[in-house]
Amino acid sequence: MRVGAALMTSLEGSVEAGICVHFHFLVKGPTDQAASEAQLGLEHSYSRAKVKFNMNRADNMLIQSIAILDQYDCHFPELIKIVSDSTTYCRLVQLISNRKELSEESLAALEDMVMDSAMAQAILEAVRNSMGMDISPIDLINMRRFSSRVVSLAKYRLELQEYLRSKMGQVVPNLATLIGEVVGARLISYTSSLTNLAKYPASTVLILGAEKESQYGLIFHSAFFGRAAANNKGRVSRYPAKKCNITSLIDCISEEPTSVFGDKLRDQVEERLSFYETGETPRKSLDVMKEAVLKAGEEAAEIKQKLEKKEKKQKKPGKKVGGPCYN
Repeated sequence: MRVGAALMTSLEGSVEAGICVHFHFLVKGPTDQAASEAQLGLEHSYSRAKVKFNMNRADNMLIQSIAILDQYDCHFPELIKIVSDSTTYCRLVQLISNRKELSEESLAALEDMVMDSAMAQAILEAVRNSMGMDISPIDLINMRRFSSRVVSLAKYRLELQEYLRSKMGQVVPNLATLIGEVVGARLISYTSSLTNLAKYPASTVLILGAEKESQYGLIFHSAFFGRAAANNKGRVSRYPAKKCNITSLIDCISEEPTSVFGDKLRDQVEERLSFYETGETPRKSLDVMKEAVLKAGEEAAEIKQKLEKKEKKQKKPGKKVGGPCYN
């Protein structure tokens, strides 16, 4: 019976293969090209189903990745108490890897990484007296890969912050000077353009990005709110919102970028903060804007003078080379 079943199975396979090859001869209508296209479509559908993105599987991978990173804290729990910066911690994970393999020879590399000889010595002593558990080589490889990814993302974040700082200084120097590059960029991104932000009144700027109207918006992340007392946060929030409206409007319509108005209005906000704390009367907005206009005019005149000098130098004829020519 088993021999017969085996023969029957091989025979069925041969028959199926023959039908697939000679299908367009056996059945009238479909051509060889149509059968090939149908097979190709079936192959694509099968492949698409195999590689289809599964959110549940991605969640599981994330959970496993976080668990693997947490395992290093079990392997070397004393390190997190010595190094608080997450980027430096990930760099140390790459350097130390297995704590049992760390020796006195690695002290110089530790000092170069943490930029502190006392901290490097503390890490070395903690390795000797560590109460952490052992870890498998495969988990160490995964942790080194994940920590390398974290370090590269931190580096990219610094590069992006530098780019944002320079770009905001060119496009909206007054808004960036008043509330910072990051908060200013978030406001512009939320409103889709600088022109839209300039159109909003101060009351709307105050709640931009808030989930509810009773909450504060994106502007709450500026440095002014952290320095204000709890009972003055409401009043402090309204004042920078007014100045944001002014600076965004100036940046939107100005032809030459300048941060004079942002500097002056920031000083005025600082005076308002000190007024809430000490009671010292701040300057009036009219006086502050007059000073800003005068200073902006002086800067514009200096820039114009420099451009005129540069144009004169370019228009000067070059010196003649060689002496007189005699026939």
